[in-house]
Amino acid sequence: MESAKSSYTTINEYIAAFPQNIQTRLEEIRVAIKAAAPGAEERISYQMPAFALHGNLVYFAGLKNHIGFYPTGSGIEAFKDEIALFENTKDSVKFPLNQPLPLDLISRIVQFRVSENLNKAAAKARPKKA
Repeated sequence: MESAKSSYTTINEYIAAFPQNIQTRLEEIRVAIKAAAPGAEERISYQMPAFALHGNLVYFAGLKNHIGFYPTGSGIEAFKDEIALFENTKDSVKFPLNQPLPLDLISRIVQFRVSENLNKAAAKARPKKA
């Protein structure tokens, strides 16, 4: 069941809008992301929970039959073999509600995205060669 509210200001508010079974899963994915990216900032972006560290890392969302996970195209590509077990697109993966969340996979994808964003930030900070 998708949440009926169209405007959220916090991830807590977003999660609270769902039935208990989906709230539990959303909180599980949130905890896994926080553990994998302890310095990341929680926010709402595109009306979904998101984590950012030197730019957006990942988004997630509660939907009627699955949890949507959006680790950008690079996150999907880097883990394409493992993600192939789930319905996916070039920038998203669907975790069915009737299966356990692959929290280890989610954590590794988030760690990959953290590394990617930190490397990009470091490259931007380097002085330009003359």
